[in-house]
Amino acid sequence: MMKRIALSALTLSLLSGFAQAETVTVYSARNEQLIKPLFDAYTQQTGVEVKVLTDKEGPLMARLQAEGSNTPADMLITVDAGNLWQASNLGLLKTVNSKVLDANIPAHLRDQKGQWYGLSVRARTMFYNPELVSADQLSTYEDLADPKWKGKLCLRTSKKSLQPVLGCDDDRAIWRSQDRENCSRLGGQLSD
Repeated sequence: MMKRIALSALTLSLLSGFAQAETVTVYSARNEQLIKPLFDAYTQQTGVEVKVLTDKEGPLMARLQAEGSNTPADMLITVDAGNLWQASNLGLLKTVNSKVLDANIPAHLRDQKGQWYGLSVRARTMFYNPELVSADQLSTYEDLADPKWKGKLCLRTSKKSLQPVLGCDDDRAIWRSQDRENCSRLGGQLSD
C-alpha cells in the first residue's frame, strides 16, 4: 500500500508541471488499468484531463519518431530502464529540470541528464536449485557471465531488455561492473 501511495504521489508530481494545461497526453507502455486510477486522481485534483495512448514500447517510440516535434505526447512511460535508455538514445526525450523530482527520485533511478525519472523499480531475481548450486556461486549478475554457466542458465530472451538493463551495450553502464569481457560473455549466453 505504501509503495502504491508513493507511486501515486510521484506520478502526480511528474504531471504537476502540466497544471497550466487543459490536457496532458501520455504515451504509455504500462497496462492502462494499472495507471488510469493515478491519472484519474490527477484530473480530479487539478481539473487537467489526461489522455492516454497505450501500446508496446517499440510502436510508441516509432510513433514519437514519426511525429517528431509535432507529437501531442507530453510524457512517455515505459516498463523498464532499458526502454528509457533507448528512447533517450533515439533523441525522443527532452530534459526536465524539476526540484520536486530531484528531491524525490534517488540519483540512481534517474537519468544524469534529466531526460527520464524512474517511477517504480522491478526486481530481476535469480533463483537456483540449492542442491546443485550454492549462493556464493551464483548471487550476482557478474556471476552469470562466468563461462562455467554456459549452457546451464535459463534466461529471458536477448530480444527483451535484460542486456541494456545490465549495461551490456556500448554506451551505458547500469551494471556497475565496467567489465566488458563479462558483458561479452553474458551476451553470448543470452543469444537466442
